[in-house]
Amino acid sequence: MPAVTIRNLSAETHRALRVRAAHHGRSTEAEIRDIIEAAVRPSERVKLGSLLASIGRDAEISDSDVEGLQKNRDKTPVAPMTFE
Repeated sequence: MPAVTIRNLSAETHRALRVRAAHHGRSTEAEIRDIIEAAVRPSERVKLGSLLASIGRDAEISDSDVEGLQKNRDKTPVAPMTFE
């Protein structure tokens, strides 16, 4: 598992981390892991598929609406892009 070293952390910040960890009943290292995890992977993150499904429900799009869109869709193969 990867490890990270944090240099030049102020004494005040380290003390605040220790207090916060004690308040949550865990080690300082576990508290830091939790803080980093929450910062980079927020639990309230909405995934694209869930968002699109929600929009479809809110717009009350039915299966027949989707079938109608599929029938009218341009099915011509797309030409690859060139950069020259």
